[in-house]
Amino acid sequence: MGSPHRYIPNTEKDIEGMLQDIGVSGVDDLFSDIPPEFRLDRPLDLPSALSEQELMAEISRLASRNSASDANASYLGAGIYDHYVPSVVDHILRRGEFYTAYTPYQAEVSQGTLQVIFEYQTMVCELTGMDVANASLYDAGTAVAEAAIMACSATGRKKVLVTRATNPRYREVLVTYAKPRGIEIVLVDYCPAMGVTLAETVAQYAGPGVACLVAQSPNYFGCVEDMESLGSVVHSSGGLFVAVVNPISLGILAPPGSYGADIALGEGQALGNPMNFGGPLLGFFATTNALIRRMPGRLVGQTQDSSGRRGFVLTLQAREQHIRRESATSNICSNEALCALAAAVYLSLMGPGGLRRVAELCTWKAHYVRDRIAAIPNYEIPFNGPFFNEFVVRAPGCPVDRNQALLRKSIIGGKPLRGDYPELSGCTLWAVTEKRTREQLDTLVRELEVLV
Repeated sequence: MGSPHRYIPNTEKDIEGMLQDIGVSGVDDLFSDIPPEFRLDRPLDLPSALSEQELMAEISRLASRNSASDANASYLGAGIYDHYVPSVVDHILRRGEFYTAYTPYQAEVSQGTLQVIFEYQTMVCELTGMDVANASLYDAGTAVAEAAIMACSATGRKKVLVTRATNPRYREVLVTYAKPRGIEIVLVDYCPAMGVTLAETVAQYAGPGVACLVAQSPNYFGCVEDMESLGSVVHSSGGLFVAVVNPISLGILAPPGSYGADIALGEGQALGNPMNFGGPLLGFFATTNALIRRMPGRLVGQTQDSSGRRGFVLTLQAREQHIRRESATSNICSNEALCALAAAVYLSLMGPGGLRRVAELCTWKAHYVRDRIAAIPNYEIPFNGPFFNEFVVRAPGCPVDRNQALLRKSIIGGKPLRGDYPELSGCTLWAVTEKRTREQLDTLVRELEVLV
């Protein structure tokens, strides 16, 4: 008897043997605890299985409906960016020693993987100016939520301030994590003229019950916040400061450690990870020595074995799998090892000079095209604050219709903002990376002029 299913190796004889060993007569007996009225008594409403050839043809048909970013000039950012990934990143990533969909076990045996994570952590610390970094989290949204929980635990407080100019997706994850823990989330509005959060606005909410302030810079609108002033306000009332940063921007902007951030985090997709239809992503997370034992996830350290040889070990894991559940700082179990490896390779290739060059190119090109768009009649730039590589544009007409027209010219337009910010109806968020050429930028301006 062979396997009854193409992708399941167990034969019918294997299954019979397993059922016999656990003392049941059939698979249905495994679900006897579920009341009959809740059990499906018919096959799932799914089409029949396809042959491999039929399946490949169907996947190809579905894939052909996509419009790849490489075939277009993309100005879509809002948290995921079209940066250039050097080919050597993918080459190293796919080596058999590293390529896995999950964390290698047992970790201490995988010395190469541990060394990569250790070096990734070291580079994140150098990039952010913080004392320690963990082995990574799922994405920036998860990192924001874990930072808020960490701040509440460290301060014994239950109120979290978050700027409204922080990525709405990150805020949604934060609310999901906070609600069952009884953590109150308070939004701090932005200045409608500058597009940044003002310290005096934060001061209206800061007080002895506030565990932390979460602020993103460059924020969701691309504007650079005065992070030092924002941090000072929350520190004056005993709260912690959580800085959400774009790692590429740190090539030219001050690192969180320089303005007193207690926790620094962000989305690491820009570091050598392609957009991949929106995932997988990479949440980097760093903090100070004072908070190291409250950090979620795990940390890899460097040591020596009994023969004096250099080695790497999982040094800190204050999570529920390894300590008493009530003492755990977090129940997050996995890190994004493969994405962290890509980030480590990317950062090692770039070095400080290369990262600065990428950041400068993003800034120069974004400012060039922003100024050109601002000169088009009926187009406006609603915020006058300093910005990095993203900016908001207000224009007449429907943004979705405009983007459809641009797509027919192989241009992926900016993200409409009305859904997340009703007061910004008619506005779109545009991102410019180092990949955009002068010709592409000028073509965009010409097409927008036609669409006025």
